[in-house]
Amino acid sequence: MQVNHPLPPAEVDLLYQAHNAWLRGWLRARVGCREHAADLAQDTFVRLLRARQSAPLKQPRAYLSSIARGLMIDQLRRRALERAYADSLAHLPELQAPSEEQRLLILDTLERLDRALHQLKPRARQAFLLAQLEGLSIVQVAERLEVSRATVERDLARALGACYRIRYADA
Repeated sequence: MQVNHPLPPAEVDLLYQAHNAWLRGWLRARVGCREHAADLAQDTFVRLLRARQSAPLKQPRAYLSSIARGLMIDQLRRRALERAYADSLAHLPELQAPSEEQRLLILDTLERLDRALHQLKPRARQAFLLAQLEGLSIVQVAERLEVSRATVERDLARALGACYRIRYADA
């Protein structure tokens, strides 16, 4: 059994020196902004420092671009969440709007929930969203997804477990 270890910082430094300029260019072509590309490249190497490897990288550019692509997706999802949250706040009377601190805490929680839900199987995520956002009963969710009631109950238990872990992770 191979044990995964973090890449040695010296190896990450060599990768940074050899591929940072290429990665920034690759990202700039995709995001259209030099500063944004530089930030994403830096985040990619930070993620690489935390990564666990069982063997040396054979194709570092493919690996780096894969990490960067994931970071871009995470960022797009976060922006979509922020837009949806801002849209929902726009409909509230000014006195009911949360403070800036509350808003940031809510956005952080929404982002963690989004990440947790995206780690679930698609059917479990869909069952959860149908039940929570559309208010469908277990029977209605089962009919919509064309699965048994027991399957929906298991899927909802997994999704609620993920939410529970987020809720009590810091407690």
